[in-house]
Amino acid sequence: MQKTRILVVGGTSTISEYCLREWVKKQDCDVILLGRNKEKLQLVTSDLQVRSPNSTFESHVVDFTNPTDIHNVISDIFTKGRIDIALIAHGILPDQEALQIDVAKNKASLEINGISPVLFAEEIVNYMLKENYGSLGIIGSVAGDRGRKSNYIYGSAKAMIDKYIQGMQHRLALANSKVKVSLIKPGPTKTTMTQSITGKGKMAEPKQVALDIVSGMQKGKRVIYTPKKWALIMTVVKHIPMFLFRKIDI
Repeated sequence: MQKTRILVVGGTSTISEYCLREWVKKQDCDVILLGRNKEKLQLVTSDLQVRSPNSTFESHVVDFTNPTDIHNVISDIFTKGRIDIALIAHGILPDQEALQIDVAKNKASLEINGISPVLFAEEIVNYMLKENYGSLGIIGSVAGDRGRKSNYIYGSAKAMIDKYIQGMQHRLALANSKVKVSLIKPGPTKTTMTQSITGKGKMAEPKQVALDIVSGMQKGKRVIYTPKKWALIMTVVKHIPMFLFRKIDI
């Protein structure tokens, strides 16, 4: 029986690691991890191999901001076989004030949080369309739902992903494609990326976020808020009139 073939871009992210634990717990898989740090990738693959001895794992170090590298690695992966599930999960959470005064850091943040995931998604979806098969999840953020003083540069990159996925889903619908694309919008989650943040209230556990993602992608949901309460919270935030919103320090 053919194993489920899974591709994860950002294979060292906490959320993607917990998603993979859920996937390999359900069935044996052939897993391909893309990341920027060879040692961290090896740690993740070693842990997963212990959890799922009959699954296979391979990892590749990729320059996430180089379009040629992105094209070549995705082309090579799909040449070897179709992908059942793909998850794009990489990103950084920089300090907002630092980005406001350093244009180079600002540019790097926009590239890795917005442009890079979009480039990966376009490459992956184009190959999935040829097979008329596959499920893609791409992690955005509730931060992309409305610009706020505290993280508007990071949020603007995630808003780019939001609008990109809306257009991609429209394209797939008009093509009557069986390819499914899900936009994932986590609220603040307890991960390596957020460990330096204090005083921001209780964060979601990555395992629960992963369960929501795995379940939502399996159901083909267009948008996955996780934890689910954030769908209601952000509906309220998006609809606060500007004359009131400008007085709220968030």
